[in-house]
Amino acid sequence: MTFDKIYQYNFPTTIRFGAGAVNELADYLIKNNLSKPLVVTDPTVAQLSFFKAIIGDLKKKNLSVEVFHDTHKNPVKSDVYKGTDVFDQTKRDSIIGIGGGAALDVARSIVLRVNHREDLFKYDDLIGGDVYVTNDVPHFITIPTTAGTGSEVGRSAIIADDETHQKKILFSPKLLAKIVFADPMLTMELPPFITAATGMDALTHNMEAYLAKMPHPLCEGISLEGISLISQSLEKATNKPDIESRSKMLIASLMGAVAFQKGLGVVHSLAHPLSSLLDTHHGLANAVNIPYGMEFNVGGFETKFKRIARTLELKEETGAAVVNYLFDLNSRINIPHKLRDIGVKQEHVETLADLAIADFAHPNNPKPVSREDFKQLYLKAL
Repeated sequence: MTFDKIYQYNFPTTIRFGAGAVNELADYLIKNNLSKPLVVTDPTVAQLSFFKAIIGDLKKKNLSVEVFHDTHKNPVKSDVYKGTDVFDQTKRDSIIGIGGGAALDVARSIVLRVNHREDLFKYDDLIGGDVYVTNDVPHFITIPTTAGTGSEVGRSAIIADDETHQKKILFSPKLLAKIVFADPMLTMELPPFITAATGMDALTHNMEAYLAKMPHPLCEGISLEGISLISQSLEKATNKPDIESRSKMLIASLMGAVAFQKGLGVVHSLAHPLSSLLDTHHGLANAVNIPYGMEFNVGGFETKFKRIARTLELKEETGAAVVNYLFDLNSRINIPHKLRDIGVKQEHVETLADLAIADFAHPNNPKPVSREDFKQLYLKAL
């Protein structure tokens, strides 16, 4: 694969991948008779030069563009309601999500809400709410700006309750984007911290998907290739980025999101409470917790860890070697090893353990995780 041309993948969404892919956006809209997109992003991306260039290009082609960026770092229900109000009031005909996982989650949730007006959390997948997603949805386009969540190819969104901070999953195959413009050039200017944290998020997705107990051989193959690509490129993308390392990270992130339809596990259940309780960046929360979560999983799954170690080309093909690799990788990309270094205190542990045991990710972990296990993992990582 060369990194100076645009490729198309259909899996199952159409993905236009490569440097300059985003330049096809305006012509795509015109070809599909769409002239009034709502562009959903976050307050940071909205100020960046590449975002302004994208909007400028759409306006040059006489497209009527409305931008919504009034969102939280960890999105909440009220963000979705506000965005839907803008969609209604300005009479939009399509939605473009541009950004990382948070922006794409809000965009996808607005896509759902436009023609599904009962309480948003009625559609929570964890209570079977997907059966109520029966109406058509607006034309939806995604453009990732980080190589982390892979939300661009997802069909679910994670939105928290404004008051309780409990995360809900909105899910339906209808929420898949019609097309993804995955352009590594949009990630070239990401600061090292965001590159590192989102990259470890992508690695967590691929590793947890590979280990998840739900059988899905296709996703296992995808996740191993994702792990390999990240091992080749994350350190360079963080510390000395070039188009090859950025491209490998972007495709690996996308692969992780395809793979984790197989399920996630203990690491995500450790990480989600940090975001909801302490507003920790999701990728950073995963990054600090992944060595401890993987160490917890080794016993009884040595064969799978041997395969991960082989994929990482480690000298020793053991679970312990994988755990050491994760600590070492965090060091090389300036991720701390301890939760205390990202604002977690001893008094948070009991509440974090309560939130973790209630989280949706760990039931697919290869081995059961109790509340006491979560408490001990937090204490070990503290």
